[in-house]
Amino acid sequence: MTGPRSGLPGISIIGDGGSASTTSAVPRPAVPRAPDATGGAPVDATVVIVGSGPAGLTAAIYAARANLEPVVLAGYVPGGQLMITSDVENYPGFPDGVQGPELMGLFRAQAERFGSRIVDVDVDRVDLSARPFRLWAAGVEYRAQALIVASGASALWLGLESETRLRGKGVSACATCDGFFFRGKKVAVVGGGDTALEEATFLTRFAREVVLIHRRGDFRASKIMRDRALAHPQISVRWHSAIEEVQGDQVVTGLTLRDTRTGELADEAVDGLFVAIGYRPNTEVFRDWLEIDEHGYLVVHDETGSRIEGVFIAGDVHDHRYRQAVTAAGDGCRAAIDAERWLETVEPMTPAAAAAPVPSPSAA
Repeated sequence: MTGPRSGLPGISIIGDGGSASTTSAVPRPAVPRAPDATGGAPVDATVVIVGSGPAGLTAAIYAARANLEPVVLAGYVPGGQLMITSDVENYPGFPDGVQGPELMGLFRAQAERFGSRIVDVDVDRVDLSARPFRLWAAGVEYRAQALIVASGASALWLGLESETRLRGKGVSACATCDGFFFRGKKVAVVGGGDTALEEATFLTRFAREVVLIHRRGDFRASKIMRDRALAHPQISVRWHSAIEEVQGDQVVTGLTLRDTRTGELADEAVDGLFVAIGYRPNTEVFRDWLEIDEHGYLVVHDETGSRIEGVFIAGDVHDHRYRQAVTAAGDGCRAAIDAERWLETVEPMTPAAAAAPVPSPSAA
């Protein structure tokens, strides 16, 4: 390992990673730009990227190397879900693994190295009726010739103090990411939908025993998933059970379960807990403008596009199938390349020269 390098605020990162973009650097017509976001002055950018997980920062790396000078609105809690992930052993290029925050620090350092401007603010509202697209964050207006939405999705948690304290120490929301660390151990999965049963079945590849915890007396998952889980010899079910507390000091050692019918408490010794009660895509500010599917995720048109020309989508904000850092990074690469190529076909727009506003989907 090499010495510490700068990354996300307050985080020391080690090593090196990432690959250079092969996107061509083609000069473009200049876009009027405000020098800074101070004093509430509007900030004009060729590309604005919303989100700073693997998708958003990979998009920033590619966009910056294409001379698009991206502005990344990273959020007040930047870095995406990998910021609450401990060991990452399935991201290429790190044969000994890497800590989630360290990996995101490397992503960020690489994006900044090529000229990305990263602002740790949440987007409050947007107006995508015409170019330049307008976004407001922390009282500042950002105007974009092209927009990449990579705002991700957030895992739903139980809301327990003990669960929060032990995240990354035996509590996880991703069996694909962390199942390997529980080889030969006993783990629990909480949830009753397809995701929970799929996670439980996947974990049987590593764990000697998987306990499904569900607050009701039947799963809401599809029949094929129910049948597969219930028939598996390594999976047992605790019906009518809710988790009152995750036990353990430095690592998970067990659970306190409450019977949802009688209120009786019981202990269940486990080495890990996987929370699989769903994900919430971070789409709220785009809901009136972009198409959203029945699960609340953004709908992609033509590879990485959206229903609005010049607005591109990447990562977990649309992907509820894979939800992996490497697939999100690939999405960010594709969205940046698509944005670059699209910008080559259009002229920069100023607010005064913007086309007539297009009604938002919610108003149609």
